[in-house]
Amino acid sequence: MDVSHPAVQVVVSPDPLSHQFHIRLTLDAPKDCVFHLPNWIRGSYLVRDFAKHVSGLTAERDGSPLALERLDKSSFRVAAAAGPVTLGYSVHAYDESVRKAFLDTRRGFFNASSLVYCPRGFERAGFALHIEKPALEAVRSWRLATALRAIDADAAGFGQYHAPDYETLIDSPVEMAAFQRIDFVADGVPHSLTLSGRCDPDHARLASDLEKICTVQREFFGHQPAMPRYWFLTNVTAGGYGGLEHRESTALTCARQDLPRPGETGMRKEYLTFLGLVSHEYFHLWNVKRITPRAFAESDLQAAAYSRDLWHYEGVTSYYDDLFLLRAGLIDAENYLDLVAEGATRLERTPARLAHTLADASFETWIKYYQPDENSPNASTNYYVKGALAALCLDLMLRRDSSTSLDEVMRTLWQRYGASDLPAPEAALEMTATELSGLDLKSHFDALLRSTAELPLAETLAGFGVLAVRRAAGSDSDNGGRNAGTPMRCTLGCKLKPDGSVAHVFTGSPAQQAGLAGGDVLVALDGFSISSTTFTRRLNGLKPAVAVELFWFRSDELMRAMVTPQAPAADTWTLTLMDQLGPDVAARRKAWLGV
Repeated sequence: MDVSHPAVQVVVSPDPLSHQFHIRLTLDAPKDCVFHLPNWIRGSYLVRDFAKHVSGLTAERDGSPLALERLDKSSFRVAAAAGPVTLGYSVHAYDESVRKAFLDTRRGFFNASSLVYCPRGFERAGFALHIEKPALEAVRSWRLATALRAIDADAAGFGQYHAPDYETLIDSPVEMAAFQRIDFVADGVPHSLTLSGRCDPDHARLASDLEKICTVQREFFGHQPAMPRYWFLTNVTAGGYGGLEHRESTALTCARQDLPRPGETGMRKEYLTFLGLVSHEYFHLWNVKRITPRAFAESDLQAAAYSRDLWHYEGVTSYYDDLFLLRAGLIDAENYLDLVAEGATRLERTPARLAHTLADASFETWIKYYQPDENSPNASTNYYVKGALAALCLDLMLRRDSSTSLDEVMRTLWQRYGASDLPAPEAALEMTATELSGLDLKSHFDALLRSTAELPLAETLAGFGVLAVRRAAGSDSDNGGRNAGTPMRCTLGCKLKPDGSVAHVFTGSPAQQAGLAGGDVLVALDGFSISSTTFTRRLNGLKPAVAVELFWFRSDELMRAMVTPQAPAADTWTLTLMDQLGPDVAARRKAWLGV
């Protein structure tokens, strides 16, 4: 790797007090050159217009200003100059998600797609990235972590890094904070978990549990790929959740309560959520970052790129994230089935499943999934949730009717596309499953992906010794699984936010018939005041099919209507292991769940 003469040199100067990264970008021997900034980041399918955070943009040569010609919202041209051109600008960084950039006196984080312009024609040129440490006492204990290769960095990690091309640069997020660092080795590869934010977790348990997840996934894909190190860059917050995958790292956000406490035993639901997030983003190391849809791989990140296969890249990953917790020995089969039941319940409670196909949900992610509104449950299918359940149905069908499985399909996709970084064609999983199984799967995939037919969950699971039943919810917090409690008595078919306002009104519900809409604030039901904490109790004091009066505010106007509660639907799934099994069913369940 020749790093002695990078074509593009970038200096990043963090200014935590102003929440700005100040950038100086120097390009050697430019011609008439166009610079552009991405409009979206791989793995998050929404045009985010990163250039809107840029200010103070200038260009110069040897201290003399050069003219800039704006071409569009994210690109500009600098006139030809005899010698290096230097850009100067600032980027406002106060987005605490994993997709952009953030900077204050607690931590700094950035994806270079938000900070670094790319000179057109230099996409495959080397980039030198020099990151300065802020000269503030408040950040004296900061360290820096990134998957980029260090060339001349100090003990804290600040200094110069190298990227062989622009894609590597923008695919290597940078974390700066007084973070905790937990190192472990999985399948011979060093891994590091950084935790930025106030927390006091059990380091030994985190290292042990993450090592198990990473090892079983690497074994699944034949102990590949080789990497110098993999990073889990984690922002610990009051209540955050999310992740974004990269080739040798992932950026995560979790809540403090999601981490295991020192000496804690058992598996709290919150910690299980964190492990599922880790498993999901790590599986993307193969499925998305290397097994990549051609439409995304060939995109220059300027405009939306379309694929009907996001159910595969996100849904299949969502199927395997919890399954690998089982295979890693972190949960048992009963707990795994509870997680599947929660997904099935979430889908069952979404009217859009009967109106919006998985293929269309994948294609329309740019305008639907990342831009939810009060009507989203009625209009937009979640390709993570339904995609995971479709993957389960596909896996079990292949195991039942052929000599292959979804495991073999994924490993074949890895060998054909991922191992050689060859972009996968549209419908690659569908074609590979058909080939390996020897079955005519067109009608099966049509039903799963291109229709709004209900998924055959109950009948498919029955063939693997799992009883799947639907029941009414036992409480507002009953999201599926076992130990549901006493069923609720009534429902209006709306969901409230913690502040008492209406988040969603479901299609065909009593709430919709009464005229409720998103944003309305409920104040009284059947003559009693209500809030988000008392709403369910008041509902359970009513009788189904008996109309009562409802009051609410819409903006500053008090509104009223009669509403007729109905009995709750059987929309909550419970999955349990059957005791009496024939030998074929027992063998199939053993191969799938290990029991």
